[in-house]
Amino acid sequence: MENKILIFGHKNPDTDTICSALVKEILNKKKGCEKSKAVRLGNLNKETQYALKYLGLEEPELIEKVEEGQEVILVDHNEFNQSVEGIEKAKILEVVDHHRISNFETSEPLYYTARPFGCTSTILFEEFKQNNIEIEKIEAVLMASAIISDTLLLKSPTTTEHDRKALEELGKIADINIEEYGLEMLKAGTDLDDFSEEELINLDAKSLDKNGTKFVIAQVNTVSIEDVLKRKEKLEVAMNKEIEEKGLSLFVLAITDILNSNSEIIALGEKADAVEKGFEKKLENNTVFLEGVVSRKKQLLPSIDKNI
Repeated sequence: MENKILIFGHKNPDTDTICSALVKEILNKKKGCEKSKAVRLGNLNKETQYALKYLGLEEPELIEKVEEGQEVILVDHNEFNQSVEGIEKAKILEVVDHHRISNFETSEPLYYTARPFGCTSTILFEEFKQNNIEIEKIEAVLMASAIISDTLLLKSPTTTEHDRKALEELGKIADINIEEYGLEMLKAGTDLDDFSEEELINLDAKSLDKNGTKFVIAQVNTVSIEDVLKRKEKLEVAMNKEIEEKGLSLFVLAITDILNSNSEIIALGEKADAVEKGFEKKLENNTVFLEGVVSRKKQLLPSIDKNI
């Protein structure tokens, strides 16, 4: 794909990662960059599948690595350990992201847009506006889906006024009832029955590194924490396998109730006490209930990271 500019989000892609890559391709082509091509770094979850099926869109092409010098644009991430194999030698032209900046460097200058918004697609929405480029139904639904996903229908503490305004306008352009569409999409993502424990813990897992200490914070959304906890023993086996194979000091699985905005945490590894210190609660049988905690970016990661 040497003649293409590849646009992609992080491994274990979520709805924002996929939708933002697709929207960035559309935006770039409207600005005259026909070389842009959205791709993905992993299988889609059922929530994202719901959004693409609603629009009748095909999944982006799957890639596993990039060659040296390949031109790329990163969306919804910047950390190299969350990106594609070979990213260190790729030519990164641009980053559009709403996460912390960590473990990232380039040999050449680049365009870098970082905003403390609830969603990458909100940043792209504002880029459309700033460039006076029309937003059509397809990209409106994609961006709305991403914002709904990342902010849990605007209920997450990561939600900003920018996200609220963007979603309101996108709903009108897309001609969808945000509440109805959003609930159906989120519920589609909570159907976990078809996944093995190994797949479940990797559906939405972020690999992180703090001064050489490697850890993972994974998250699954559900409407019943109890149903997921019925698989706790097998989930712990899968988590311990990941710890051993990847040399992790900590594996955290957040089981998040999207209806009541709470999470049950399973924490394993030699640094499991980082969860206890971060939230000032004791783990019992490797688990702890965190009321009001739903955001990995704003709640889980900061509290755990400072205690690693």
